[in-house]
Amino acid sequence: MTSPASSTQSDDNNSKPRATNAAFSIRIIAAIPNKPGNLGRVTTAIGAAGGNIASLDMIEFTGNWVIRAITVFAASEEHGVEITKALEQVDGVQIRQVVDRTFELHEGGAITMGGKAPLRNRDDLAMAYTPGVARICEAIAADPTAVHRFTIKKNTVAVVSDGTAILGLGNLGPEAAIPVMEGKSLLFKEFAGVDAWPICLKAGTVDEIVKAVQQIAPVFGGINLEDIAAPACFEIEERLRATLDIPVFHDDQHGTAVVVLAALQNSARVVGRSINNMRVVIAGVGAAGVAVAKILLGAGVGDIIGVDRTSAISKSRTDIASNPAKTWMAANTNKNNFEGSLSEALVDADVFIGLSGPDLITRQDVLAMKDQPIVFALANPTPEIMPELIDDIVGVIATGRSDYPNQINNVLCFPGIFRGALDSGATQITESMKLAAANAIAETVETHELDAAYVIPSAFDRRVVERVATAVAAAAKQDGVCRPS
Repeated sequence: MTSPASSTQSDDNNSKPRATNAAFSIRIIAAIPNKPGNLGRVTTAIGAAGGNIASLDMIEFTGNWVIRAITVFAASEEHGVEITKALEQVDGVQIRQVVDRTFELHEGGAITMGGKAPLRNRDDLAMAYTPGVARICEAIAADPTAVHRFTIKKNTVAVVSDGTAILGLGNLGPEAAIPVMEGKSLLFKEFAGVDAWPICLKAGTVDEIVKAVQQIAPVFGGINLEDIAAPACFEIEERLRATLDIPVFHDDQHGTAVVVLAALQNSARVVGRSINNMRVVIAGVGAAGVAVAKILLGAGVGDIIGVDRTSAISKSRTDIASNPAKTWMAANTNKNNFEGSLSEALVDADVFIGLSGPDLITRQDVLAMKDQPIVFALANPTPEIMPELIDDIVGVIATGRSDYPNQINNVLCFPGIFRGALDSGATQITESMKLAAANAIAETVETHELDAAYVIPSAFDRRVVERVATAVAAAAKQDGVCRPS
């Protein structure tokens, strides 16, 4: 089930396979003696160390030496070091340089700002800046809605984080969050043409974050909240939605929910069931888990059980009274008030959605589910169960990883949602707009393409953003949340 861009190698220290990936790739500049068989010994050493050679390029030929750039996918930073050491042991080979390609990509940041207005002469300067720009200022002062036409607000999103829940790494602080927010901004631009900018806040309280975003909001046409820990993220989004007149969207919640729904719709088609008749078990009741439950309820799934580290979220749980997210789950899901463990909840379930942590369920848990179960094991980098352990007993399996089929990737969602919201002049993201986005993503997979290994389009399918944007804009207009044009 590995993609052409990755492979799975056995680890000498244990029996578990380890998957190589571009995220841990290195470029080795090596001088190899120009004698028959030496290149073969180099590639053999890399392969024996578990490396996956992605490219092998000649840089220079000096007669006695061939200088080559060898790009190798590894499974971790430590694995990259192992591969390099193995290559150093090849007789006669000289390592000139080793470059971590991911760090190289982020050198100096992943994004930059560029100007749209030409500055070729004094006339251009007079229009782009003083004195001509004063006329634009006066026009906006006279009609504040003109800011959406004559400034970057028309096409700009702030990607806001406080660094308290960075990917799966936890609270690393706002500085460490910058690379993620830069990457998100790059995706906005590449896939939807939206100018996004990382805003990483050194804030200690919900009030500080809310106030900071409110104060910078005049510049931006939308706010994408990212990597903010629960339960603070719920209050922050709610308060900003109530006080700002631009779309506010917490992608960790709603982006995940939209793509999960799209994948579930198509998975249901693969196994020949209706989502309305499915029982869904969600492991993890944080920001994403609650949002997934809400959107599934809105789409017609009537039987949902959320499970945290303790047990199922039910009306009987007195320990969740101070957690608004879990009290909402208790009030709106688990209609039969099931009180057992995750393993017990999975008995006869149609769907498992994992938004928790690694190695959470077993093959026996999946065998206890209904025939041809749907398993979304979305924890990263290690899912709740590795696909190869259950690929012979599931109807559909999806993960959050790029090296397996059916990657649940938020990039399928947020560029198109904001493109549609900005183009339509929407002042908020409604539930109808999210459902429209999910439907558009699901429908991008044509009937003749639909398969257990292809229930969700590729992140690089350029049809997705256009279809999502169109559907979202139409839903915004239908909901009456657009500014007058």
